[in-house]
Amino acid sequence: MSAAPLLEVRGISKRFPGVIALDNVALEISEGEVVALVGENGAGKSTLMKILGGVYQPDGGEILVGGQPAKIHNVTDAMRLGIAFIHQELNVLGNLDVAANVFLGREPVMTPFKLIDRKKIHADTEPYLKRLGLNVSSSTRVDQLSIAQQQMVEIAKALSLNARLIIMDEPTSSLTLSETERLLELVRELSKQGVSVIYISHRLGEIQSCADRVIVLRDGKNAGALAKEEIFHDRLVSMMVGREIKNFYTQSTAAKTPGYFKVRNARSIRFPDQAVSFDAARGEILGFAGLVGAGRSELAKAIVGLDPSGSSDLNLGEEKISIRHPRDAIERGIYLVPENRRTEGLVVQMSVRENVTLPSLKNFTRLGWIQRKRERKTVEEQIVSLRIKTPTTEAAVMNLSGGNQQKIVLGKWLAMNPKVMILDEPTRGIDVGAKAEIYRLMRELAERNTVILMISSDMEEILHVSDRVAVMHEGEISGILDRADCTEENIMQLAVGKKISAAKAPFSS
Repeated sequence: MSAAPLLEVRGISKRFPGVIALDNVALEISEGEVVALVGENGAGKSTLMKILGGVYQPDGGEILVGGQPAKIHNVTDAMRLGIAFIHQELNVLGNLDVAANVFLGREPVMTPFKLIDRKKIHADTEPYLKRLGLNVSSSTRVDQLSIAQQQMVEIAKALSLNARLIIMDEPTSSLTLSETERLLELVRELSKQGVSVIYISHRLGEIQSCADRVIVLRDGKNAGALAKEEIFHDRLVSMMVGREIKNFYTQSTAAKTPGYFKVRNARSIRFPDQAVSFDAARGEILGFAGLVGAGRSELAKAIVGLDPSGSSDLNLGEEKISIRHPRDAIERGIYLVPENRRTEGLVVQMSVRENVTLPSLKNFTRLGWIQRKRERKTVEEQIVSLRIKTPTTEAAVMNLSGGNQQKIVLGKWLAMNPKVMILDEPTRGIDVGAKAEIYRLMRELAERNTVILMISSDMEEILHVSDRVAVMHEGEISGILDRADCTEENIMQLAVGKKISAAKAPFSS
């Protein structure tokens, strides 16, 4: 007789006002198994995981742990059952050291005064750090660690709870390529040690790499499951969106105008001694790859005048331009879609209409009065063109999915006829259906002779979307690769500062 699954979910349902988030969902996972849970934004993944983590209570169905019915009323119940939830937004305290974070709320104390036994905390933490291959001291403050290292601290905390099941929600969304590979290795190692993992990600390449099975949710229901040998990109995408997405990655057919956008001697506050120069063609998507911290986002901010100490010499065609403030960039048609859309690209408390027209509001005013009819017509055109899913133009942006929020950031600039669009991590945290839409929009912009600069840490995205790839290392461009030479190996070589024969000079477009 086969052993019972470590975790079994039967007929779980959950309703919120006006929304059925989960409808009779089933899931099971065996000891040491890695199960990927995938689906579009709003498919019910987070709701299901919050039920397992004790954050929400189901309206129906049952949960079994080791074959026995289990009630998970709160986070403490989940921890007692060996279920640990590592959220996309890490739950660490930067002002405390590693050991204090690992045993936060469970600190051993010394009698008779019940003082925290700091020596024991550090001694107990070290084996977990060693097990994870995290080469930092347990006395290091967490705010001195990289995002990847902070994530390892979260995993160490889970292991210290004797977790038998670890839920990872978008664990690589802020990691470099090398950090992502290390995390995937760690998932495999945990599996070998008998720890089960539920892995939630929109990056399908990672799922193919680490998952033993895939469970797909769509509209709050089970949409199917795939064994390891059945996990293929197109099949996953069609199951997630309920239809076949043709031309997920569209190829360029636009005629290029070489050297239209010229950047010379761009400097940022982080790398003041590095002067970055490159050319970009009209009609192309120039990808920017590199390790996190290589200076890609800083370069983008310097170009559009967001870096107060940054500087650069720019040319649009034959015209030499000067940008000292973001308004200078906006007036020249050079727009930035920032990495953090919620805090830097949107005012989420405001409506869709207000966000779309915010930077171009003067175009809708007459004698100091906003012409609401014209404004609303423009917004409605953007909603249709970008396929933004919103109940009304007046809906608050905070209530929309990540993919629709990203489209709104794009929409406010598209309404202003961009000449250069800089997109920093344009598909981070959004589902495959929304990704396909974003890629389509980027390619349509390029076809209209817009210069597209795309910063991405998603290797699959860089390889398939870019016409050329500029690779950055420690604040400078270490080389530019033509599409034929864009391989993961070539990009990684340049990302760590090595020179390769396939790389071109930054001025060659």
